[in-house]
Parts: sequence; structure tokens; C-alpha cells
Amino acid sequence: MPKDGQGTASAFATVDFDGQRRRTKTKLRDLNPEWDEKLEFLVHDTDSMATETLEISLYNDKKTGKRSTFLGKVRIAGSAFVKSGGETLVYYPLEKRSVFSQIKGELGLKVYYIDEDPPAPPAEQKPEEKAPETEENKPAEEAKPEEEKKEEEKKEEPKTESNKEAKKEEEKPSPPPQEENPKKPEEAAPPVKVENPPLAESEKKPSKEEKEKAEIVKRSEVTISDLELRSLASDRGRSAYDLVDRMPFLYVRVVKAKTANNESKSPVYAKLMIGTHSIKTKSQSDKDWDKVFAFDKEGLNSTSLEVSVWTEEKKENEEATQECSLGTVSFDLQEVPKRVPPDSPLAPQWYALESENSAGNEVMLAVWIGTQADEAFQEAWQSDSGGLLPETRAKVYLSPKLWYLRLTVIQTQDLHLGSAKARNPELYVKAQLGAQLFKTGRTSVGSTSASSANPTWNEDLVFVAAEPFEPFLTVTVEDVTNGQSVGHAKIHVASIERRTDDRTELKSRWFNLVGDDTKPYTGRIHVRVCLEGGYHVLDEAAHVTSDVRAAAKQLAKAPIGLLEVGIRGATNLLPVKTKDGTRGTTDAYVVAKYGPKWVRTRTILDQFNPRWNEQYTWDVYDPCTVLTIGVFDNGRYKHDEAAEKQGKDVRVGKVRIRLSTLDTNRVYFNQYSLTVVLPSGAKKMGEIEIAIRFSCSSWLSLIQAYTSPMLPRMHYVKPMGPTQQDILRHTAMRLVTTRLTRSEPPLGQEVVQFMLDSDTHMWSMRRSKANWFRVVGCLTRVATLARWTEGIRTWVHPPTSVLMHVLLVAVVLCPHLVLPTIFMYAFLILAFRFRYRQRVPLNMDSRLSYVDMVGPDELDEEFDGFPTTRSQDVVRIRYDRLRALAGRAQTLLGDFAAHGERLEALWNWRDPRATGIFVVFCLVASLVFYVVPFKVFVLGFGFYYLRHPRFRDDMPSIPVSFFRRLPSFSDQIL
Repeated sequence: MPKDGQGTASAFATVDFDGQRRRTKTKLRDLNPEWDEKLEFLVHDTDSMATETLEISLYNDKKTGKRSTFLGKVRIAGSAFVKSGGETLVYYPLEKRSVFSQIKGELGLKVYYIDEDPPAPPAEQKPEEKAPETEENKPAEEAKPEEEKKEEEKKEEPKTESNKEAKKEEEKPSPPPQEENPKKPEEAAPPVKVENPPLAESEKKPSKEEKEKAEIVKRSEVTISDLELRSLASDRGRSAYDLVDRMPFLYVRVVKAKTANNESKSPVYAKLMIGTHSIKTKSQSDKDWDKVFAFDKEGLNSTSLEVSVWTEEKKENEEATQECSLGTVSFDLQEVPKRVPPDSPLAPQWYALESENSAGNEVMLAVWIGTQADEAFQEAWQSDSGGLLPETRAKVYLSPKLWYLRLTVIQTQDLHLGSAKARNPELYVKAQLGAQLFKTGRTSVGSTSASSANPTWNEDLVFVAAEPFEPFLTVTVEDVTNGQSVGHAKIHVASIERRTDDRTELKSRWFNLVGDDTKPYTGRIHVRVCLEGGYHVLDEAAHVTSDVRAAAKQLAKAPIGLLEVGIRGATNLLPVKTKDGTRGTTDAYVVAKYGPKWVRTRTILDQFNPRWNEQYTWDVYDPCTVLTIGVFDNGRYKHDEAAEKQGKDVRVGKVRIRLSTLDTNRVYFNQYSLTVVLPSGAKKMGEIEIAIRFSCSSWLSLIQAYTSPMLPRMHYVKPMGPTQQDILRHTAMRLVTTRLTRSEPPLGQEVVQFMLDSDTHMWSMRRSKANWFRVVGCLTRVATLARWTEGIRTWVHPPTSVLMHVLLVAVVLCPHLVLPTIFMYAFLILAFRFRYRQRVPLNMDSRLSYVDMVGPDELDEEFDGFPTTRSQDVVRIRYDRLRALAGRAQTLLGDFAAHGERLEALWNWRDPRATGIFVVFCLVASLVFYVVPFKVFVLGFGFYYLRHPRFRDDMPSIPVSFFRRLPSFSDQIL
């Protein structure tokens, strides 16, 4: 924004981070300044780097000595910093300092950090690394240049308040290393190195190697991925478990044993018994176990705990081993101490083992009663989830980070086609990334002109790339006429440039095409390739999306709230499988998905009313997103050894909750029914109890989210077509499914597909009916209003019709009160309906889904695969039914198009007589409206429209008859 009164501005920037300030040079009289300066800052505390804020302020440097004029500022959260190598140029809009600031423009920055070891302590012989930057300890050869530079700065810089403050902070000598960082002597040197250099040093002209657009370097000892994983791993730690019930568990930590015969090398194990519960540790010869066992206290059928130590001895002439007890120690559960975090862990103690045969045997253990919030719970043997089975443990999964990879195929040159060149072959380019393969259109190669000899495409091929990336993108030129490859080139994906918007100019590259072993060079291809960071890669159905952030971390915004979900338990679950071939059972677990984070609770074995009582948290970046919770039966923890094949997890039900329907900072405790659609019909499988809290600290940021677009800027500046978007969405779903199924323990393919709704694009009679009646339901309100208007017009209730005549007169006499009256009426209606608002979050609606109004054949069609596996007779019947429905939809679309074509024909003289009549009508109407006041016309038309039925004709009106006679293109369809 020009600020100097002469249509321009002389801008300089001040950058603040972690108590450090830097200043750029002043660009005189330039509204599009380019600094090309690199500013370095030191990160004192790497753990808190994500919580710091980088602030860049722009000022107009006035030479008259007046106060500097503010040009705008940019604030970047530390969580958006990327590691060196992943930086890219990002343009940030300049923000206002106050409501009355006049700000315009954008600031281009590259922000990244360098993960390196701290430098060595400063040596005395190196003057540039001395700790205090004062005039007394500077060398004589450096004192004079520094003084000259300071004098030049005094001449150049205006005496402004902001500059004075910047100088005061920058000219302060840095404190000694001992005072600044007393933790470690080797860590005291780094803050001294670049803490507060003189202003002149920061304004030195950068070298060619350092010259990058607006680079700001962050030095750190921890990666961003470590910060993300640490935040995910600390979910259980920072959660207060206030949304779930505390479940009492009996914890037993068995550390080691000490026997009287220390020379014995026989394997020793410990055995725990509580009523019918019995578990033993692994047999070890060193008598050191250090294992924790957690028993669900409500499931115990005894008040006594017995811990015994056994040894396995093998006699000389016998192959079988003989177990011998070394002693037992008993505990009364009523006397076991209780421990609640954050209390320190209970220290193990030595207990003497009571034995008849030998004395002096001891075991070290600790026994206490805690809850699922205990730190030892996650690594403990758990009685309610089958012990130490990996498939039944609670886990947190992360979806892979997805990018769009855009390959622009420009042209090829110097192709070696051999004898095929004489017959004008057709060429196309095929690109492959992993399992994804896309092709360009075909282009003929001629031998007459040089342009046709070098075929040109200029087509974009877009892929979905998941981190860690596939190693190579393979580009192949193929000949259609003989079906052979001309040559191929491999592009290293890790070296591909990244961009965040469409303003960054990408450099095109030439690659040599390689043929078979006998043809090391067959030409070259000209392409432009980049990783698009400005898009959000959709991996969910659009109506249930849970994340809308861009792929590039530089575009990340601060979270606006926190979502806390307490998965309490389920009730009245139905059996989904048989146990031992005699009775039904269910081994239920819950999967919750929001954003890239998936959580999976532990599996409660063989219970129809399981209680998980696990609490998880997510950061919320957009309130108009959906949380998805699914319940499954675990079919993978038991392994069929004969077939060497794991079973599949069975769907039990799903719950979806939209965050925008929740009140902030309020806890919702609700039970949701679990209904699943099976080939036999809809079936209620039970109920799940969920506690939810959506907390938001700033109402302003929450309201601002409603005023911003749903998706990142690139989706609107350079949008993709609907067909291409659907293809990329299903490709992203397959990538996420593949990566999660390769985790350990795996999250099953059927689980991921059920949570992502990957089959919503498939034809379903049930979904078609549901969508049709949704449209009818939306039009019901309009039909009700039309019937109410028709009732007034036909004098069904005479007092209401008379009142409408009075209202019409009032509108004509006081037209300026029309809009205020309408908005006041809307305000009163909405205020009255506030007390009847929905207070419970809505769940999946079986009635709205029409699961009870479809026949067996329609359900069988919905669960049929693609392509179909049914017989020809069944497919023929379904095809005829589909043709009948499509015929009705086709007629509806034709009628709707005909109305638009009639209106267009009226203006295009397709019917000269009809358009001539309309021209005469327009001329007469213009003269009438010139003479008759508009108020009189409105009053007359209103009285005519509301006239009594005895003054009406039963036939259609003249305008309706005239419109229906206009021509359309329906008679030209073959």
C-alpha cells in the first residue's frame, strides 16, 4: 500500500522470534520490493519450537524523521516450520494491526529449520565467536569497520520509534554463557553464536549461494515429525479421563526371584492365581522377568492373590521335565494399596516364599490397585483383552501424508522410431507411479514438417503420492501402431520440486529416453513436474470429510479447538460368531477416525456388554467436519493354523457426529444405536455409549472459520474436474487402505473401507430412494408455502384473504418497510424456535436411509460386487428395472431442459410470431409503466391475483399458455 503520500513506499521488515529481532534493508520507493535476504535465528528450546510464533512486520521508512507507517504483518506458528529441504516459497497475505489499518499486499517467505548438532564451544582465538558482543572485547581490526557501519546506518535509517526500539534490543550485549544456559556447559555456546549480532552484520550483502527469496532459517535438534508423534503419544497423558468411568484394575509387577540355591541354572517362572484366573511368566534361567499383569477387578471371583515361583528340573534318565514349587506368597485384596496418577509408581519389595521343602527363596514384586489411567496399563498383560496379544491392544494409527503429483507432458524431440517413421505412427505418453497409470492423448508423427516430427501434448497427468514416496515416476513414450515402447525415463520423486500455489513458476526439464539394451538413447522428453502442496487430497467421501488442510505444512493454520471423545462401552451386542462351536460370542473393539489420526481401542473378549472407558483427543482445524466411530468384531486375533489365514473383522455398526452441531465446551453423554445393513436386511446390533466434548478457546477464530472457504485456495483457483476428482479420491482411499493394512498390528482392509465409505459410488436402489425422498422432503416446504398461497387466493379462509388485502395496501403505501418487516419476522421466528432446537447429536438414521423399505432382491443387488457375479436371468431383471427408473429420470430431465430452452427461444426469434408478440407487449408495457405509477400497478396486480374465485376462469392464464407454446429442442432429438 503506498504510504509516503507520493504513490509509493520504502519498505523494510522487522522479524521477531523467540525474543530475537532482525531487520532487513530498506527498499526505496518500490511497491513490489525484493529483499533476497537470509535471516538466522537460534531456537533455545527445541521442545517448545512448535508453540513459538514468528512475526514479520513491514514498515514504510520515512526520511523526514516522522513516525514509521505500518504496512502489514504476518504471523506464522512454529508448528508450520518444515525441515531444511522441504521449504518452498509461500505468499502470506498481510494482516492488519487494527481495524482501521489500510493494508494491502502479500509477503513471500521461505521458512525452514536446520536440524544440526550444537557447535563447539567458542575458542578465544576466534573473535567472531566471543560471547559478549561489546566494544571492549572486540578486536582492533573489527572495531573501525563496525563504527563505520553504525554511522552509515544512522544516516540511512529514519529516527523512528520502531527503529529505536529495534536498535535498543539489537545493540544490547548478549549475557555470558553461564547465565543464559546454566544446564550444560557444552550447550551454553550456541545461544552466544547468533543471539544478538550487530545490525550491520545482519545487513551484510548475502552471497550468491545464500541468496534465496526471503529465507528464514530455524536451527533445531528435533524434527517436526517427532513433535507430531510426541503429541499423539501423549494423548493418554494429557487426558484427564473425565469423560469416562475409572475402571479398577489389580496390578501385579513381578520383577525377579532369588533362590537359596543360586548355582542352579534350571528355568524358573512365576505363576499368579486369583480364583479361576491363572497366568504365568515365561521360563527364564536368570530369574528376571519384570512383567506387569493387570486384572479387571470387577471380573475377579476371589479376594486372595497367590504368587508362586516354580522351577523346571530335568532328571538325568528322563526326557520329561518336572515342575517343582519354590514357594508361595499370598495377598488379601482388601489390604492392597490404591494408587492414582500422578502418584509415583509403587516400589517393588522382596517377599519371602512360604515352602515346605526349602527356605530362603524370595520374590520381588509390587501389588496395587489402579485404573486404566495407570502408566503401566498399556504395556501390561490385560485380563479383559486376552493378555499380550498384539491384535487386541489399543493402538493409534496415522494415515499417510498425501500429495498431488502433477506431470505436464510438453513434447518430445529426436525420437528414434526406425522404419515406423515412414508410416506416420501415433504416439502417446504413459506415466506410472506405483500402481497408478495415466496416459495422454494420441498424436500423429509426420515426416514433412519439423513441428509434426516433434509431437507436442501439453497435457497434465495428476497422481496421488503418499509419503514415503515411491522411488521413481516412470514416463514412457509408446507407439500405438505397433504396440511397442519407443523409450522410457525415470524421474526421482524425492527430487521433485514442491509448490504451494499457482504463482510459483516451475522449471521444465528434459529427460533422455532409454530403450532396450541395444538402444541406450532413443530421444528425449520435455516435462514439467511438481508436488502440489496447495491442495487437500480428499481420501474420504465429500459429505463426511474430517480434514480440509492443505498438504504443505507451510499453509497450516493454528487449531481452533480440541475434540475429546470418551469411548465408554456398549450394551446388548448380538453374537456374530460361535465359540467352540457351541455358543455365540462377540469380541468387540471400536475404531474412531478424525483427520489423519485413527484410534483403536483394546478388544474386550467374549462380552456382550463391553466397557472400554478409553479417552482420546484430536486437534480441530475446521468445525464443519465429521467424526466417524465404528464398532467391529475382532476376527484376527485367533489364527487358523491349519489354513494359515486370518479371519476378517465383522461390522457391528457405525456412528457419525458433525462437530458443527455441538455446543462448545459442553459434554454430551449419549447412547447411539448400532445398525448395520446385511444381505438379509437391516439389523440392530446393539448400542454404544459415547461422551464427546468440543472445546474452543476463541469464539472469534470459530466464527472466522465460517467465513472462509471450506477447501484450500488452490481448489478454487485451479480446480479439478468432477471426474478427475473422483478418480483421485478413490486412488487416495486405496493408498490409505494399503498403508494401514501394512501396519503392525494391521488395521483390516474391511475396517478402513467401512470407515471411509469407499463404496458410496456404487449403485444402490436403497440409496437412490433415500436421495429421492430427501429431495422431496426439501421441496415439501415450498409446496406447503404454495398451498398456503393458493388457499389465500381461493378464499378458503376469508379473514386471512382480507388480511392479505390490507397487507398489500400497507406494502404499496409504505414500501420502505418491506425489508425491515421481513427480517424482523424472520428474527422472531428463529428466536421462537431456539427453545425447540436439537439438543442431542444426531446419529445414523435407519429411517432416513430406507433400510426397512427395500426388498431382498434390492439388498442383494447392493451387496453384489463389481462386476456382477449373479446369473444372467437375475441381471436381466435388474437391468430392466434400472431402465424403467432411468426412463423416468430421463423424462424429468427433458422436461426441465425444455423450460429453459423455451425461455431462450423467446429471445432468439426461433418462433418469429411469438417473439413479435412479445416485442409488441414490451413496447406497450413500457408506455403503460411510464404513465401508470408503479405503486398503482402493484396494487392492481395484487387485487387481481387475490380476486374471488367467482371472478376467475378455470382455463390456464394467457402467459402460461403463451409460454408453453414456445419451441424447444425436444422435437430435434433423434
